[in-house]
Amino acid sequence: MKALFFAGRHLAVGFGLVIGGWLSLAGLAVARPRVVVTTTLIADWVGQVGQDRIQLSSLLQPGVDPHVYEPTPADAAALEQADLVFYNGYNLEPGLIRLIEATAQGARRVALAEILEPIVADEDGIPTPDPHVWGNVENVILMVEHIAQELTEQVPNEAAFFQANAAAYRAELEELHTWIGEQIQTIPPANRVLVTTHDAFAYYTQAYGLKMGGSLLGISTEEQPSAQTVAQLVEEIRALGVPAVFAETTLNPALIQTVAAEAGVQVAEQELYSDSLGEAGSGAETYVAMMRLNTCTIVAALGGSPDCP
Repeated sequence: MKALFFAGRHLAVGFGLVIGGWLSLAGLAVARPRVVVTTTLIADWVGQVGQDRIQLSSLLQPGVDPHVYEPTPADAAALEQADLVFYNGYNLEPGLIRLIEATAQGARRVALAEILEPIVADEDGIPTPDPHVWGNVENVILMVEHIAQELTEQVPNEAAFFQANAAAYRAELEELHTWIGEQIQTIPPANRVLVTTHDAFAYYTQAYGLKMGGSLLGISTEEQPSAQTVAQLVEEIRALGVPAVFAETTLNPALIQTVAAEAGVQVAEQELYSDSLGEAGSGAETYVAMMRLNTCTIVAALGGSPDCP
């Protein structure tokens, strides 16, 4: 389920009616909180739990890189009117985090990733929390539970609704977590190495039995790789003997294609979705669909036998 926008519309909901920002149930008008989120991933999780009992809007659209996104006046206006703001944190979306701190003064602000203990990466000698926590599905389960708690604080009389939605989604996520592990096990052990454009898959590799074999960029995409970094990655790929490397949808694939050509390996036909969900028709419109598509792509390119459509 994607992010939903209901303001100014009328929508029948069971025995109630959504009118603008209000939900009328059994004749009682209940204000729906205005919930603003930064990324498409968070929009999906919040939408799964809140559904029609909240007014949900996402600042980022599918395919947009949160690392380098420059906020707009419309983003500032949405944040100024918000009751509750969910963002990733750990500096995934630096421009938006600065804007949230400056404008969302009247809102409850929640950095979802920061409820978790991060993997700490070495970025030019500086220990830096890796923000890509959703690579491990178990982390998403914890964040969804936190989302349900925060929404309950906003609308206490909808607690049962939010908790039921979170429980149903948790069951889906638990099934996904098990399925990913099973697919990765079909990859020949020597091939269980992931080489990507940027360091967005450390949680995924750690959770599901892969190794990170290098990347062109660190955990952020703000800086371009040096010629030395490119040359080093080429040598690493040759030494590892991996059958394929992976481009990502939010980044220009040209550099990783050059690296692959020099190292004598293929670039997987399907790009991986790292920091954003896909557009309509992509097969990665939701978090669950994205994780399944990524896993199918990785397993097939590394010589495994994925159970995929």
